[in-house]
Amino acid sequence: MSHFELHPRLATDTLDAGETPLCALRLMNDARFFWALLVPRRANISESFELAVEERARLWQETDALGEFLKRECRADKINIAALGNQVPQLHVHVIARLQRDDAWPGPVWGVGRAQALSGDERERRLALLKRFIECL
Repeated sequence: MSHFELHPRLATDTLDAGETPLCALRLMNDARFFWALLVPRRANISESFELAVEERARLWQETDALGEFLKRECRADKINIAALGNQVPQLHVHVIARLQRDDAWPGPVWGVGRAQALSGDERERRLALLKRFIECL
């Protein structure tokens, strides 16, 4: 059995926020959006259907729970959920709290402007919020 390793692009673009029962929880290092990723800790998986049935159900339970949590805590107008994998083949699910006043509204966040790295205080605030989410699971 192969060992799970986070794809280098995800490791570069995101910050470690902890682990859910199935996934590595990552925070996108972009101050413009509260953008989290769930990455199942399974080796060589690029599609959700490659997970065991129970793990697939768990992934969507965690995704929905994170979306609900971020909608409430960020007072988001909408939660965007996506699993594209065109640039990073490792299975990962984006969960993005969208606000009508954000830089990309109402379009998708991809390809809009340049990422703005999180400041120390904001980075710590967002990571603490995601750690609280993990404790609620």
